[in-house]
Amino acid sequence: MKAIQINRFGGPEVLEYVEMATPEPGPGQVRVRIRAIGVNFADTLARGDRYAATPELPAILGSEAAGVVEALGEGVDASFVGRRVAVPVFAGPVGFGAYAEAVIADVNLLVELPDEVSFEQAASVMNQGLTAYFLVRLAPPTDKTVLINAAAGGVGSYLVQMTKRAGARQIIAAASSTDKLDFARSIGADVGVNYTQPDWVERLRDVTDGRGPELIYESAGGSVTVDSLQALASLGQIVIYGALNIQDFQLGVPELLGLIFKNQSVTGFAFTPLLTPQILKEALLDLFDMLIRGEIIANVGGTYPLREAALAHSDIEARTTTGKLILIP
Repeated sequence: MKAIQINRFGGPEVLEYVEMATPEPGPGQVRVRIRAIGVNFADTLARGDRYAATPELPAILGSEAAGVVEALGEGVDASFVGRRVAVPVFAGPVGFGAYAEAVIADVNLLVELPDEVSFEQAASVMNQGLTAYFLVRLAPPTDKTVLINAAAGGVGSYLVQMTKRAGARQIIAAASSTDKLDFARSIGADVGVNYTQPDWVERLRDVTDGRGPELIYESAGGSVTVDSLQALASLGQIVIYGALNIQDFQLGVPELLGLIFKNQSVTGFAFTPLLTPQILKEALLDLFDMLIRGEIIANVGGTYPLREAALAHSDIEARTTTGKLILIP
């Protein structure tokens, strides 16, 4: 089979398109012929040995895929052959391995795809859709003024739609360009604010009648995190998640004083520790139902042949993309 492998850490150039033996499933496992693979910013960090989970070299990156079951290991029911499935590789023991034409997965982690959900939609909604899904449950936006940073990205675009669905009073999208803000408004945001502008905190106060957002979903990192805390309303909550904040998180005494005297809270978030196989299946099936009912859309921002994984990484790192990038074997 063909796969994208790294033999050293570094830039996009370390992603090599290689031929390797097609793996065979063991007991309780299946082999899935992949039709679509999700690309995440975390993949670019893992490629450079800058992520919380570092793969052992040589490694095949990629944490989510969708495809068709083509081979079974011992003990797996024969009816699984030919099923269209989502493969949440991130929930498995290794967490990587999706950048390939085929992948091995434990059968109890597979989620069957309804006919109405495409492989590309499934690959889009798994990692980032689940992040938004559980964020909205951890920090409910109902009747609140909500700020969503990186609102045109994969998680952000799902958050815009899900906070609207959950009854947020006002949804403020923050992003780095007019095109991205226009997109965020097109899927449900009420207001767009460019966080690369020096007066963006004042703009946040203006659009909230001086109060600031009551709930902030923050993943942009760096100065955006600090600025967001400055804008947060009294009694407000900021939920911090994502790979960028892991790389660059700088809060000091001034921010702590603000938290104390404004009775604010900071919440950290990662969805994988919340998962069991049953919770994972229930959540993904719920997301698939939302897609089928048209309550959310899977924003596929671009598709690339598997051999062009390096280009997909370059584009996502340049922050010129919106939504989810997909690799097609």
